[in-house]
Amino acid sequence: MRKIGLDIKGLIKRERTEGEGAPRGHKSHKFLRRLDWYIIKKFLGTYVFAIALIISIAVVFDFNEKMDRFMSHEAPWSAIIFDYYLNFIPYFANLFSPLFVFIAVIFFTSKLAENSEIIAMFSTGMSFKRMLRPYMVSAAVISITTFCLGSYVIPKGSVTRINFEDKYYKQRKANSARNIQLEVDSGVIAYIDRFENYSQTGYRFSLDKFKDKQLVSHLTARSITYDTTAVHRWIIKDYMIRQMDGMRESITKGSRIDTTLFMEPADFLIMKNQQEMMTSPQLSEYIDRQRQRGFANIKEFEIEYHKRIAMSFASFILTLIGVSLSSRKRKGGMGLYLGIGLALSFSYILFQTIASTFAVNGNMPPVIAVWIPNVLYAFIAFYLYKKAPK
Repeated sequence: MRKIGLDIKGLIKRERTEGEGAPRGHKSHKFLRRLDWYIIKKFLGTYVFAIALIISIAVVFDFNEKMDRFMSHEAPWSAIIFDYYLNFIPYFANLFSPLFVFIAVIFFTSKLAENSEIIAMFSTGMSFKRMLRPYMVSAAVISITTFCLGSYVIPKGSVTRINFEDKYYKQRKANSARNIQLEVDSGVIAYIDRFENYSQTGYRFSLDKFKDKQLVSHLTARSITYDTTAVHRWIIKDYMIRQMDGMRESITKGSRIDTTLFMEPADFLIMKNQQEMMTSPQLSEYIDRQRQRGFANIKEFEIEYHKRIAMSFASFILTLIGVSLSSRKRKGGMGLYLGIGLALSFSYILFQTIASTFAVNGNMPPVIAVWIPNVLYAFIAFYLYKKAPK
């Protein structure tokens, strides 16, 4: 098998020959040259190989863990393969993309350093900054791909995957909700003490209408049922309406009234990991709508929306750290760098999870919590870049 070193030496020699054959004083203005394309192909190839290797292991462990549940619920093999694992693989790969980027950079760059090929590049006058160009181009390709997959493609597949898990593995859908309060229209606040999904019925319902911050109508009812045959149609039973007009007050009672309210059971029956089933435009629209209604339980949706953007930038940061760590030739081979790279990538994922937890359970704004790991690791990347061999 031909060594990587021989390939790069041949490419450097070819580029030198082409440069000598060019007119005097002429410089090549190509943004990417043959050596750059070689590094890009090797980087992306190693990245895809790392994904295929680790995903294969993950699928085996996941199937071994869930096999008993699948069999006990009589899940068909076609559903296991096409509904679950065909959507599990891209989700898992995109989730741990920073880890795969690190492994690819550390493995490939350490190999170049071990064969003295980085020294050969520097001997031609190439700077460390110039050597980073193909790495950053590769990181840009990975970044754009992960963002598009995470924002538009994977959420659609997650609908099928999570519905499969809900049916054959573990129920995720919420069967009830309590203490529901939201704004259904301008100045109209609805409250439901308890809502049961199986009957689509809420109990101890009230509806308050305000005008110029003054309460003008107060409706209370024993129950309210969602009419599944029409959109936003509700049936209110055993109700009493108090109409306030200054010092005057009138009371109306009845056994049933059909009305239109701009709310649906899906607005407050939130499934676990429901945010993963929405594309980024859907997430943005949902967050805005729920915030206008005064719905407080939307932090997980905000975190998911901002995380998709922040994760796409992680490829650049982790690539810079990986190249800076592994571009120097040292005794002991790539084992040390691979260990440091894995530790840093796992710590990045762990730190991002911890920051997201602070946003959900604390008062930290989701956008700040999601970007803290990127900011911290950007400083680490800048420090290592300054210390990297020139």
